[in-house]
Amino acid sequence: MSYVLPALPYSYNALEPFFDEKTMKIHHTKHHQNYINNTNAILENTTFSSLSIDELISIFNEIILDNKNTLRNNAGGHINHCFFWESLKIGTVVTKTFKLEIEKQFNTFEDFKKQFESAALNHFGSGWVWLVNQNGVLSIVSTINQDTPLMGEKISNTYGNPIIGLDLWEHAYYLKYQNRRLDYIKAFWNVVNWERASDLLEQ
Repeated sequence: MSYVLPALPYSYNALEPFFDEKTMKIHHTKHHQNYINNTNAILENTTFSSLSIDELISIFNEIILDNKNTLRNNAGGHINHCFFWESLKIGTVVTKTFKLEIEKQFNTFEDFKKQFESAALNHFGSGWVWLVNQNGVLSIVSTINQDTPLMGEKISNTYGNPIIGLDLWEHAYYLKYQNRRLDYIKAFWNVVNWERASDLLEQ
């Protein structure tokens, strides 16, 4: 199985003015495509080449390859971006169920946003910040580089099923926001696909 770049469920300019068209196009067709190309090259002629990306990540701790760290960054980049594209949409609203679950864990929805923003702003270097479901408990966690919580604690130093994820690599925002990471983080709230987040929480 060779992984292929998934089509975005919207046009490159659909998230304007929050996420700009040029960044989205480069992010999708260059950065994500590169992760896929590298993953395919690493897995070629291995016993793992027939696995879906979800299956591959779920057994990542068991994989034995000389270039496992390179695979970690590239396969992680693929699954993270697949999740990210599907998590973005303008015009959705926070569902009542989702809001209630957030308030159980974080007191208020605004407190949740502040904690998420703080985790994203204070994450040093490249990586991701996530809202994850850890066996029924919602937690805000971050991962370095292209690690995903789905890799498990031994690999990514955390675990859980992602509900929301924000890409903190500079290529995700630098053309529009330059060094203003906080502006990018705050813009994110305008493009979260809250309906999908609610569906993932219920799953």
